[in-house]
Amino acid sequence: MATTLYGIKTCDTVRKARAYLDDRKIAYRFHDFRVDGLDASIVDRWIGELGWERLVNKSSTTFRDLPAAQKDGLDAAAARRLMLEHPTLIKRPVLEATVLEVGFRPARYDEIFGG
Repeated sequence: MATTLYGIKTCDTVRKARAYLDDRKIAYRFHDFRVDGLDASIVDRWIGELGWERLVNKSSTTFRDLPAAQKDGLDAAAARRLMLEHPTLIKRPVLEATVLEVGFRPARYDEIFGG
């Protein structure tokens, strides 16, 4: 499987993950949610593998700015819809490599890439 890093280019954590990959000359494709959009099939695959709870960033500005009616009683279907409408709700970055990983921790990336 080719390595893809999903996120937005202005996110500090995404920048750290990209620097990690670049510094180690690990080939990857960067997919910017804002520029490239996000397909339902991708979100469905992530939810199926990780669960929606792990993907939704409840501490994000985007989440905090949602009306209370959209945040209260959040379930899988509502979370899916919101992530597709507002991709910046997704914790970043999302790494698709030999595994699916959310967030950036250098030690975890070392495990994934044998660093």
